[in-house]
Amino acid sequence: MIQNTEVKKKDLTQRGLLLEVKNLRKYYPVHTGFFKRKTGDVKAVDDISLTLRKGETFGLVGESGCGKSTAGRTILRLTNATDGKIFFEGKDITNLSGSALRKARQDYQMVFQDPYASLNPKMMVGHLVEEPLRNYRNKSHKELKPEVQHLLKRVGLREEDYYKYPHEFSGGQRQRIGIARALALNPKLIVADEPVSALDVSIQSQVLNLLKELQEEFDLTYLFIAHDLSVVKHMSDHIGVMYLGKMVEVGEKESIYREPLHPYTQALISAIPEPDPLNKKERIILKGDVPNPQSPPNGCVFHTRCPMAMDKCKEIVPQLKEVKPNHQVACLLYENE
Repeated sequence: MIQNTEVKKKDLTQRGLLLEVKNLRKYYPVHTGFFKRKTGDVKAVDDISLTLRKGETFGLVGESGCGKSTAGRTILRLTNATDGKIFFEGKDITNLSGSALRKARQDYQMVFQDPYASLNPKMMVGHLVEEPLRNYRNKSHKELKPEVQHLLKRVGLREEDYYKYPHEFSGGQRQRIGIARALALNPKLIVADEPVSALDVSIQSQVLNLLKELQEEFDLTYLFIAHDLSVVKHMSDHIGVMYLGKMVEVGEKESIYREPLHPYTQALISAIPEPDPLNKKERIILKGDVPNPQSPPNGCVFHTRCPMAMDKCKEIVPQLKEVKPNHQVACLLYENE
């Protein structure tokens, strides 16, 4: 098993870049008063960068409200970026619009957190999965039906489920429908936004294993967004940790879990349940709440909760720097390394 992992890692390093995000920002203006004057911005995503190679899974983790879902939606152009650049296969898609954006969207799709909210309850499942095919291919309903039924079978449903409606399925089955819909156009990149967080634990593993099987079969690249680090560990090759809109640590999965560098990452990993009750580990409890993204703290955004904060952390904004091979961290504890 270790040998297979090493072979896959070597193979990924030889593949070209599929997605490159540079200094991405997404701010939401805040308007107050009778005249609705702009009084500030909610900095949902504040200057993050990441790269994905073809066939790789990049896990994006952090607490609720850290901006990871907004980052995924902005990367897919479901919402426009405030600043920064997004490159897909070397092409700048940051400001695409109209027919050019519509054409580009064939190559990247999204699996949403709430499968029921993302499916039209008035449409049969077969028509839901068929809809993207009808939009992009000049084929009749009769020609597309066998293809849709094959997709349903591939994600673990039955051909006759084609004629059912979303309310007739369980949460796990609805998520399989969402996955089939995302696969319909044979995309190169899928952004999975908390795809198993709304499911029972027993169903989560089935959906995660399905995603891994589909990645091998269709040569997919995933941006996997989650707050559960044990799930991210199972799925990802590289991991990025976000806090209050900023990327605080990026590295290979083994490096992040074996030796987390940022105090926030250390706290997250300490919260992962230990299956062996005899193997007790120290839990790092963070004090206080996540600050308001409309008025983030000066300096390091984490200093208000950091157990290792120094005076200079209140003034200096740390930048991501490579402390170890393929392992970056934004923390002043490592500024002299």
